[in-house]
Order: sequence, then structure tokens, then C-alpha cells
Amino acid sequence: MKLKAHFVKIAAVICFCLTITIASAKAVCAHCDTLDGPVVMSAREALDKSDIRPVLKWVKKEHESEIRDAFSKTVLVRAKGPEAKDLADMYFFETLVRIHRAGEGASYDGLKPAGLDLGPAIPAADKAIAEGNSEAVSNLLTGTIREGIREKFKSVMAKKNFNGYDVEAGREYVEAYVTFMHYIEEIYQAAYTGVHDRHGESGHLTIHEK
Repeated sequence: MKLKAHFVKIAAVICFCLTITIASAKAVCAHCDTLDGPVVMSAREALDKSDIRPVLKWVKKEHESEIRDAFSKTVLVRAKGPEAKDLADMYFFETLVRIHRAGEGASYDGLKPAGLDLGPAIPAADKAIAEGNSEAVSNLLTGTIREGIREKFKSVMAKKNFNGYDVEAGREYVEAYVTFMHYIEEIYQAAYTGVHDRHGESGHLTIHEK
């Protein structure tokens, strides 16, 4: 029993380290840097109409002057012919997406091609917004989370009752324990922050802080 308790303490330390590592990573917007993503689509609309307003929502106020300057240059250059238009448009797409991501605190490593496989979640979220109904995306997420919890919990329970003197079995239990606890905590923190903490200040302590 003492050995089990020792493994649980080790697991808590490991979980804490994993949480710090993940928290320090920059948030990444799933499809704002693709050529068929919403940012570039707004840019195309703005350029076609020679009206910058459709893109300003994608940048913070302090970056607006830079976008306005890039837009003005783009409009002038794209009038010089088809090749100039294509180059100017790409320049504006790159500038807009880069500044948009900087405003999110995300890195930028170039525009991605259209038609990328974004997985099921992002298309489902876009579809929910387009249709004004979140039921399908809610079902997708809850079903995925439920299955994830079931699998990880099953793994923990299968390894829980190990011989206290079997170090390898204990390590296997700790690995399953860490995976399960970390999964639960990350899901809860993301859900709680999204619903209750719009300013990034959560009143809840994580399992490691408790």
C-alpha cells in the first residue's frame, strides 16, 4: 500500500509537469491559415469589393493601421495586370493571416493549401454556425469524450490491483493513471474556462494545485 501511495505521488508530479508544458504552448487556430479558411475568404471579399471592412474583424485595433496600409498597396498593385494581381493578393493574404495569428499569440509559418483534412471537429463547428444549430457538434464532442474516458478508465482499472512489490506493474498503473487524470483535467479546464471564465482567470484550482 505504501508503494502504491508512492506511485500516486509520482503520478501527481508527472501530471503537474505535463500541465505546465502544455500551458506554455501557444494556441493554434485550426484553419485560419489555409487558403480556403475564413480569414482568406474575408480577404478575397474585401479585395473584390475594394472595401477593407470585411477583414478588419480579424485583426486587433492596434494592428489595423498596418492592415490598412497593406490593403491600399495591394489594391494599387493588383490593377496592373493578372500576374501583378495574383502576387498582390497573396501578399495581402500572407500579411493578414500573419497579423491575425500574432494577435492570437500564435506562430505563423506560411499559408497552407486549400482542401486540407481538418478532422471532424472544425468542419462540424463551422457547419453548426452556418446552420444556427450546435446539436450535431455537441454530439460529436460528447461522444468522443465519453469514449475517451471509457477507454482510459478501463485501462486504469485493469492495472489498479497490482502486486505492491511488482515495480513494473506499478509503473504500468502509474502510466494509465497519469493518462486518465490528465485527460479528465484538461477537458474540464477547457470546458470550465470556455463557459465561466471569459477573461482567462479561473477560480478553480487544478488537481495538482489541490
